Amino acid sequence: MAKLDMIGIVCKDMAKAAAFYRELGLPFEEPGDEPYIEVEGPGGLRISLNALTMVKEIDPHYEEPKGFRMGLAFKTDSPAEVDSLYNSLTSKGYASHKAPFDAFWGQRYAQVLDPDGNVVDLFAPL
Repeated sequence: MAKLDMIGIVCKDMAKAAAFYRELGLPFEEPGDEPYIEVEGPGGLRISLNALTMVKEIDPHYEEPKGFRMGLAFKTDSPAEVDSLYNSLTSKGYASHKAPFDAFWGQRYAQVLDPDGNVVDLFAPL
């Protein structure tokens, strides 16, 4: 049986991506010239940042996706923290995708875009 072990994120600018995900609590170090870095997330799940140039070396036919096929969701401790984190990220220049709101499914919910345009969800139970 297979076990989900890692989520890889393809990045055009490793330093910008690492800085963004540090804001969300993932302890990425500065990548320097490295085309690949990883951290261990909750429950042992690894999360990696993979330079677009490296991905294209591995797969010369790689095409950047159009639209959103998968999302990352970060749970906060409270609805107020969703607002605070959203405001912190957008004040640092990260793009908003959806301002915080109380969702019908019982969460305070917001979305921001990482430096590569991936939608990142922020949420907390109401």
